Amino acid sequence: SSCHDIAKCGGGRRRSPTTWKLGKDNTIHSSVPSLLLASASSSESSEPESEASTDNDTINAVNNDKETTILNTSSSSHSNAKTTDATSNNNSAGEVLSIWPQMDELDKRMMKIALPCIANFAINPLVGAVDLFWVNRMGNALAVAGQSAANQVFSSAFWIVSVLPSVTATLVSKANASGDQEELQDAVSQALVVGLGISLVGSALMLRFPEQILSSVLKDGAPALQYAKPYLYIRAFAFLPSLISLIGFSAFRGTLDTSTPLKISAASNLFNAVLDPILMFTFAMGVPGAALATLGAEIISACSFFYLMLRRKMIRWSKLLRLPSWDKLKPLLQGGAALQLRNVALNLTFLAVARVTQSLDDTGVAAAAHALAIQVFQVGGIVLLALSVVAQTVVPNELIEKVDATTGKRTGGKRAAKNVVNRLMSWGFLLGVFLGGLQMLMLPLLQKSSPLEEVRQAAVIPSILASIYQIMNGLVFIGEGVMVGCGNFFQLSLSTVIATIAALVSLNTLPKMFGLTGVWLSFGVFNSFRLAGVWLHQTRNGPLSEKALAQA
Repeated sequence: SSCHDIAKCGGGRRRSPTTWKLGKDNTIHSSVPSLLLASASSSESSEPESEASTDNDTINAVNNDKETTILNTSSSSHSNAKTTDATSNNNSAGEVLSIWPQMDELDKRMMKIALPCIANFAINPLVGAVDLFWVNRMGNALAVAGQSAANQVFSSAFWIVSVLPSVTATLVSKANASGDQEELQDAVSQALVVGLGISLVGSALMLRFPEQILSSVLKDGAPALQYAKPYLYIRAFAFLPSLISLIGFSAFRGTLDTSTPLKISAASNLFNAVLDPILMFTFAMGVPGAALATLGAEIISACSFFYLMLRRKMIRWSKLLRLPSWDKLKPLLQGGAALQLRNVALNLTFLAVARVTQSLDDTGVAAAAHALAIQVFQVGGIVLLALSVVAQTVVPNELIEKVDATTGKRTGGKRAAKNVVNRLMSWGFLLGVFLGGLQMLMLPLLQKSSPLEEVRQAAVIPSILASIYQIMNGLVFIGEGVMVGCGNFFQLSLSTVIATIAALVSLNTLPKMFGLTGVWLSFGVFNSFRLAGVWLHQTRNGPLSEKALAQA
């Protein structure tokens, strides 16, 4: 089994918590005898920063001009530190590898981390497809439109405030790679404390003003409102459990454990899939039954994550029950504030899409067809989104340079991180082509989820566009994950804001000419601008661009 606490690995003996102190020689000394964290040499510490380093105040140890070096002083400690080295390849830190998959050691390590993550991310859209399937079985397009609108509002409101997981994963990854259990606990505990306050405010607003919130996607007096309001009211109670689950998932993947979240997700969402038809039809609850089943699954997931984080000492009650100091809270809030702008821009786009779609007709056909196309989009894109999450975790881990004291072999560092980024991007492109083609072949099967002929016909072209967009998604999702992993939160947010402005302009013109197809053409405009931002980051002004590496 993998060792998540390096300070407690080896010999089975229980050791005191790791402490660090700065010696007169500017060397960081650890109380753990098997590890020594040394500052980089003076030649490394004087290297100029890249142009993009101004974005990286949040995670100074990753992108500043001093790289942490971990020295494993014994073969035993080297064995026990494998968890922190899980993403390092077996090549020297300065070696340039092929950008295309070779099924070499680097690919194998990436696959070991990515596959459970992909499976975990695949569960949620599949369960969403199950929810949509059962709501469609009601044979009421307004019910589908109402559930879809309420679900979009909840998702948008939740993701606007849920900036914590992305920052938490990066901070945990850095702490885990450095072997600092105290820093890891601080990162997770502080995220949970801040998340509690955010979730209480979010739930209160939804319970108090459901109609006003739904007005962001539904017109006043819209027929679908009768189905959307009760669904949103029930889902409002899921704010806290959903945020706990996301923070827990981020904490585990920050330690390169992607298998545990998969097991939790599978169990909780199986519960949701089983309970859906029972509550909706056996107990005749309809759309509110689907909301209750989803709420139950989210509570089960949150309790499971919280219990396991306590058991594995990722959190401590003493840290959860006291207000964190500003110095410890500052990295989380700085990164969160930068990502907040991005989340607002993203969800402004999604809400605008939902509102335009709902306004196309009063029968609910366009909205139902859009919901069907979204499922096509999500089921294929989920693999690529999972690789984005892998990039967020792997890049900060790989940026920390490590030296094996036994062999003298150097791994990690900026060049190694660049190799990982190039390989992930090529995987994203190839998988995007494959998934887009596969979805095109499966369109007749996916369309059978709706019994309404008019809905199936309206969803044909949007579903084709959703399949084509997977090629672009493969590059966009992973590229933006690299930005998060590098700590370039502000640059990512600025890129997203520009893409949102372009999307809003498109949504104001294209749907008037092409209806629902125009909405999906606007999606293409949105992702095209995001892709341009990724290109700039990786070739011009990012910390891992060739220009920045040449200056290092």
